[in-house]
Amino acid sequence: SDDDLASEVLSHYSSTSESASVIEEGTGTQTIKNIIHAQTLSQIYKLCSCFTLIFVFFSAKTRLAALESLRLGFSFRVLYEFLLERRFTISDCLERSLKKGGVEEQAAAATVCALLCVQLGGGVEGEEGFKIFRPILSSILIDSCASLSARQSCARALGMCCYVSASDDAEDLLKSIGHLESVFVGAYPLGDGTLPSVKAGIPALHSAALQSWALLCTLCPASRINTILNHHMPRLHACLESSEVNFRIAVGETIALLCELGRDIDQEFEYEDCDALCDSLKNLATDGNKHRAKNDRRKQRSIFREVLHYIENEDFTEEKIQFGIEAIYIDGWMRRRIYDAFKEVLESGVRHHLQFNPLLRDIFGLGPPLILDASVKASRISRTERHLFNSAAFKARTKLRNKVRDKRADVM
Repeated sequence: SDDDLASEVLSHYSSTSESASVIEEGTGTQTIKNIIHAQTLSQIYKLCSCFTLIFVFFSAKTRLAALESLRLGFSFRVLYEFLLERRFTISDCLERSLKKGGVEEQAAAATVCALLCVQLGGGVEGEEGFKIFRPILSSILIDSCASLSARQSCARALGMCCYVSASDDAEDLLKSIGHLESVFVGAYPLGDGTLPSVKAGIPALHSAALQSWALLCTLCPASRINTILNHHMPRLHACLESSEVNFRIAVGETIALLCELGRDIDQEFEYEDCDALCDSLKNLATDGNKHRAKNDRRKQRSIFREVLHYIENEDFTEEKIQFGIEAIYIDGWMRRRIYDAFKEVLESGVRHHLQFNPLLRDIFGLGPPLILDASVKASRISRTERHLFNSAAFKARTKLRNKVRDKRADVM
């Protein structure tokens, strides 16, 4: 048991370097219990310092509690400097959990992998982490014998880790896109045009893979986008007939995003079967079928009205995300997918990261984190000026990415 292991393990580790100061504060299992339920910043530091100890010698329940504490700690704090020296130790433990852990442990470890990449950012450190995680995340994702919850978590983690850490690596980007694609194409129509019957839980996996794939599509060069549009748009159109509301919504949002990417390349872009697509969207935007749950109908109608308006008129309902004295404006489907992807991983900690994480601030064109004092507060720019600045910064970043896309086009 953990109680029996505690004295022996803590005694052994009391002579090691970084764990020593933590272990000296107490003895036995109670010390470990205090560490794994980390809440304060100092407790999170202690947890990271004893990570190898916990993951080698303690039970699945203890490891799961440690992963949950890391998930919360990484979601609500920016710990780049602290993690810089410990990233390989933590990565090794996460890799072990993904390879040998149970269903819950695999799912939790995949989420922490994504959070670790968000913490480390898009530099060399993040790329090193992704090189470690990509093979095992991909392996679980495409393994039809693995649990659905673990595969779903790996789909989201693979998309986020690749977006953050491999945006300039064409090979890793293409491999990740291919693995995600191999999962959600299971929802595509069969040879006779009918949609396949799938087991319970599979549509949620298809949705996660499709949304992560859509996120990575925002990094693809123009030549790749054209191939994607030609191959996937008709099949995604057919998937709007799916009986699963959340999958239908994911499909609708992806169709809108692909159209936006197409128009970003060619302002005159129009899906070849646009009239039929608009008819399908109108039906979903006014769906009143009583056999669907009321909340599902309301959510579906709202989203498909937005998708329809964008396809027909390029209209998009702008959304403002406020955090502290700042705000970002979600004014397109690409920007919404990017924000939603970070929100899915960071949950309610996304606003803290928008304020203080250089990675997110760069992605959304916010500049370095603000240092507020009385003089800064007194000279704050107006909301309108901030909106215009953020929009201009995002457009400039998009243009820069398009240049990078062109450079990668030959590789792809």
